[in-house]
Amino acid sequence: MIITKKALPRRTFLRGLGTTLALPLLDGMVPALSAFTKTAANPAVRLGFTYVPNGIIGVSATGPRPSQWTPTAEGSAFEFAPLMKPLEPFRDRLLVLSGLSQVNGRALGDGPGDHARAGATWLTGVHPKKTEGADIRAGVSADQIAANALGMHTELASLELGLEQPFLAGGCDSGYSCAYTNTLSWRGPTTPLPVEINPRAVFERLFGDSDSTDPAARLALLDKQRSILDYVSASLNRLQARLGSRDRSKLAEYLEAVRDIERRIQRAEQQNATIVLPTMERPNAIPEEYEDQAKLMMDLQVLAWQTDMTRVTTMMMAREGSNRSYRSIGVSDGHHSLTHHQNDVEKIERVMKIDKLHVEMFAYLIDKLQSTPDGDGTLLDHSVLMYGSSISDGNAHTHHDLPIVVVGGANGQLRGGRHIRYPRDTPLNNLLLNMLAKADVHVDHFGDSTGPLSDI
Repeated sequence: MIITKKALPRRTFLRGLGTTLALPLLDGMVPALSAFTKTAANPAVRLGFTYVPNGIIGVSATGPRPSQWTPTAEGSAFEFAPLMKPLEPFRDRLLVLSGLSQVNGRALGDGPGDHARAGATWLTGVHPKKTEGADIRAGVSADQIAANALGMHTELASLELGLEQPFLAGGCDSGYSCAYTNTLSWRGPTTPLPVEINPRAVFERLFGDSDSTDPAARLALLDKQRSILDYVSASLNRLQARLGSRDRSKLAEYLEAVRDIERRIQRAEQQNATIVLPTMERPNAIPEEYEDQAKLMMDLQVLAWQTDMTRVTTMMMAREGSNRSYRSIGVSDGHHSLTHHQNDVEKIERVMKIDKLHVEMFAYLIDKLQSTPDGDGTLLDHSVLMYGSSISDGNAHTHHDLPIVVVGGANGQLRGGRHIRYPRDTPLNNLLLNMLAKADVHVDHFGDSTGPLSDI
């Protein structure tokens, strides 16, 4: 066997009939006898931000009920509270952070509108202008600061994902524009970035688009269209002949994940074609069940990171102030309405079921990242994700002691397995400075930050 320092380019694509498919990091992309840290295959840190609306119930004790979210003990000896239990398998990769605030989510003389301010401040820390018109103003969000720095290395600077249809215009919360509740991401103070809720649209951004968005035309196309993997089969065969057994196995797992997502999107489109809809047209390719949609979008996020198509992703589990129901878990009431429970025990129990479902979906994403190889480790080893909300108590609309969890390895920079409590009103933006730095994006000041958090 002849060993050389030649390697496949990190940005290797398969092509066929106009279709392009990016590849994950393979061993063959690392030159033999070269130090891994000195090659282009050195894994980059990915940044993920997953947001839940309306706060999380039980961040502090509710009446006689102990806290359902915040651990009682600090340090490494903490026990997982009931709502956080789905994350317990990832204890060693997880930090629970208490005491953080987004002070600029408070009224500060602007009156009601806490949900709009929550959505606008979570990643910006900037108090938004109260308006329902076109003169919206917030601040550049942390994910977009990262996207500006890291996007030069990837096909897409960032992905903004969501699981609920945004409102298109007008006011959504007590004199605030819907722009503030629809997204977390702001490219500039007056430029919010829309979220994409359609898995087909996300898939096509990653793997190529079709000629028509008409549902009937798309379904006709699906009957004729072969898989994207079939289009690149000739390139795939040539590539596999050059790979070692470990790379062939890794590539097979990745391609099966792509094919599985294709199948699920096509199944959702075919199901939607048979549904008689009310006057508002339903976007195609969105599964009927919330859990199926969440998992599909999270699988797409994993593929985007695995192929290095982007290193920055935001995910809204629902719009801020969302009043969607969750019938799959037996909750027919609207989420936002239930959070104004006024200590009604039955309403509190229903809110807890919704909160737990959101955590379970996030746990699904973490598990996928942990089981996806990336370089000399996994995607979770090379990622940092923040999960939480910019409202603590949805009943009282508080913006202090926010429910925040950080998960990941950040290439060995993050030591998990701890609950850290900070003084009240410590800026959440301090944590965002930490996260940016771990992705090698260094910012001296951001929003109302006072400096990076200690012990992170």
